[in-house]
Amino acid sequence: MFTGLIEAIGTVANLERGGKICRLRINSAMAQSDLQLGESIAVNGVCLTLTSWDRSSFAADVSPETLEVTTLGRLTSGGLVNLERALRLGDRLGGHLVSGHVDAVGRLLSRHHEGDSQCLTFSLPETIASYVVPKGSITIDGISLTVNQVTDDQFSVMVIPHTLAETTLASLSRGDGVNLESDILARYVERLTNPGQTAASAKDKISLEFLAKNGFM
Repeated sequence: MFTGLIEAIGTVANLERGGKICRLRINSAMAQSDLQLGESIAVNGVCLTLTSWDRSSFAADVSPETLEVTTLGRLTSGGLVNLERALRLGDRLGGHLVSGHVDAVGRLLSRHHEGDSQCLTFSLPETIASYVVPKGSITIDGISLTVNQVTDDQFSVMVIPHTLAETTLASLSRGDGVNLESDILARYVERLTNPGQTAASAKDKISLEFLAKNGFM
């Protein structure tokens, strides 16, 4: 689990393709921290498992399916990515609960300034439209943001200068793809209010009792 609060921006060193598993290596000062083999790191909102690291970089294996259904498959050397280590119990939850499992890929439609902040508008894939509401939470490339406005096929967020400076949002251009993850609690609400629907997917197998006990619901 993550919070959607970005800890660092990394630079893609390379993406080695081939076979059933591809390897993504990222240059980052985060590699100098107390990393542990097998721990989870969110890269642009995608939960990956640390497989190796040195003083300046770390690597994670990525399946071909993940490359296909997220924007990771479009990464090139020199590209920037948002990084966050997994949440530890007892940490402050400054953003919202983020699983690191991407629901859909959206695209930046437009951006404009509103004072010192920027309003960014993204396409809204039909598969997650029911979970995106004004003032609700959404994760964009691993960043926890509050939805500003929503229509049938697009939504907007207001981004403050600090977030623009500390994430990759400032470098997004019109048409760029972004990884979207809807609010996991919204999915649970739908499940509880529609008991006849099919069982929850594997990525939603987080105990409601656990969430309630730890003050998340």
